[in-house]
Amino acid sequence: MTVNATTRLSGPPGSLPMLSRVADNLYWMSRYLERAEHTARLLDVNLDQMLDDAPQAGDLRWRRLLEGLRIAPPSEHIDLARLIRWLTVDQSNDASIVYCIAAARENARQVREQISSEMWQHLNQLYLQVKRTSKSRLWRTQPHKFFQMVKEGSHLFQGITDATMSHGEGWQFIQVGRSLERIVQITLLLDAYYRTQEELDYLAWVGLLRSCTAFEAYCQFYTADVQPHAIAEFLLLNERFPHSVRFCADQLQDELNAVSRAAGVGSRGRVERLAGRLRASLDYAQVDEIMQDLHPFLNTIHRQCNEVHAAIYSHYIDYSVDAALSR
Repeated sequence: MTVNATTRLSGPPGSLPMLSRVADNLYWMSRYLERAEHTARLLDVNLDQMLDDAPQAGDLRWRRLLEGLRIAPPSEHIDLARLIRWLTVDQSNDASIVYCIAAARENARQVREQISSEMWQHLNQLYLQVKRTSKSRLWRTQPHKFFQMVKEGSHLFQGITDATMSHGEGWQFIQVGRSLERIVQITLLLDAYYRTQEELDYLAWVGLLRSCTAFEAYCQFYTADVQPHAIAEFLLLNERFPHSVRFCADQLQDELNAVSRAAGVGSRGRVERLAGRLRASLDYAQVDEIMQDLHPFLNTIHRQCNEVHAAIYSHYIDYSVDAALSR
């Protein structure tokens, strides 16, 4: 037997306990919004780069995008207009932008008392804008405006969250969700690109960097010499760039340690150990060694993220009655 909606995470004296249901909603609100922003960015970059592509490169491009999102194509033959609609405004597709924003809003609605009014107002406004746009011709005639609205909406929500919400357990679960989702999405995207790296040209590698908001940051670090080896090093191991796997792993461990302290856990548990193992696998990694077995390395990172996710649920959200009573 498990308890979810009624179990409370304990905290230090003087702090308010948090319902595990609330932690669950905040965690998934953050993950869904990050997922929507990532999908919007990938679609925006790939549509823009189509203008410079040879016709035969189009099918490979969109299959690579779908692989990077770990989504099976809706049909054997890729109809671009249909595909964009399916990934953007099709509410029957649980990976579409509209679906993800609606799911983020629903999770926020269930915990309105735990987030600031500014957070709710902005997320609700973004949801209404996306819904309204999906019923108009704007997303078809000016898709870049639609994707820009989603990206800016997500970035503004992050800023509003940091500025208006108390940086306690709830805020920490939001950061955990964002960091974990970002690691998963970046590793999947890298795997999709490097599986076909022999077929990629300069523009494709620039597209990868832009898909991770990394082109300018990469150029500041490596100049404009766009090399697959250097891109992998930057997106996997850079400790200062917010969309690198190592940066996100550092943030993930720091926030999970903060949650553990706030919940009154005296010693490191399974969640913190798994997050520490993920971080250590990146802290001591060398890009030359990684590139020799990149696919297995990325698979390992992805598996470790799944283990962290399962441990978060087991320890903080869906733990047993006996465990709850012993806390």
